[in-house]
Amino acid sequence: MSRQGTLGVAVIGTGRMGADHVRRINDVISGARVAAVVDIDAERVKALADSIEGCTAHTDPEAAMAAPEVDAVLIASPGPAHEAALLAAFRHDLPVLCEKPLTPDAASALRVLEAEQRLGHRRVQVGFMRRYDADYARLKRLLDAGAYGRTLMLHNKHRNADTPPGFSNAMVVNDSLVHEIDVTRWLLDTEITSVRMVRPAATSHAPEGLDDPQFALFETAAGQLVDTELFLNCGFGYQVSCEAVCERGTARIGDDHGVFVNSAGRWGGEIAPGFVERFEDAYDRQVQAWVDATRRGEVEGPGCWDGYAAAAVCEAGVRAQATGERVAVELIERPALYR
Repeated sequence: MSRQGTLGVAVIGTGRMGADHVRRINDVISGARVAAVVDIDAERVKALADSIEGCTAHTDPEAAMAAPEVDAVLIASPGPAHEAALLAAFRHDLPVLCEKPLTPDAASALRVLEAEQRLGHRRVQVGFMRRYDADYARLKRLLDAGAYGRTLMLHNKHRNADTPPGFSNAMVVNDSLVHEIDVTRWLLDTEITSVRMVRPAATSHAPEGLDDPQFALFETAAGQLVDTELFLNCGFGYQVSCEAVCERGTARIGDDHGVFVNSAGRWGGEIAPGFVERFEDAYDRQVQAWVDATRRGEVEGPGCWDGYAAAAVCEAGVRAQATGERVAVELIERPALYR
């Protein structure tokens, strides 16, 4: 580690998420510093590096990884670039925090999974940040404790104010539903075995070519059913909630996030405008946990198996969109490294 045990991090990708992680490492968390930044935009990355003491600018991820002051890698580049960056990190045997998706499809995720197995030890934490949200963490502890018996169902809600230009039906699954996919697997500690996608009456506010809202239904290996409402052009803000229905009770999170006020003849609270604001604390906790584990020489949190499983479920979801049918999820046998 550089600078008296401080973790030197190379941040790959300096767009919205990458720049936010640079800010987070510099200004919010402890135990790490941004040692290098990487982007294909040479001017942008140089300007960013010049604003950070002791930071170097690169357009080649592997050149940054080879720098002596770099101890770990945070990948925040677009999904199609993740595989190459991950394989480069494996060549340097560097710990990685990789924003979701691990890779955009199950075949490439499987290649990454196999490459990490050849190393003989885990190196990757995947950025499924909801696992670090305080409410989701409390729900996980409650379900694991079994106070209300076995969990039978989950009801999820995932609403965005609007979608960016070019947002497609496949992105509904790959960019939005993917979070409920990981949450389901994590909360219930089981695999998703099938997906069905249903289209309710469409909102007039969705852009042409996008079916909105949509409704997803999962079956799990343990026999549970999980439904998710996806309403991505609701117009009023960003809402995420989850209700677990158990044998002897229910538990719900997400309905009352933030401060609830009574004033001037009205009652209520604020709705977050987007996912960055809603899950800001979760992102902070996620990166801090990664830094702390890395400094201890450990790897924690969701890993390559979780990234691969999510990609496989996403592929089933996209096929279900196209066919309107129940589609089975195809997974390899879980390798020993990830058990």
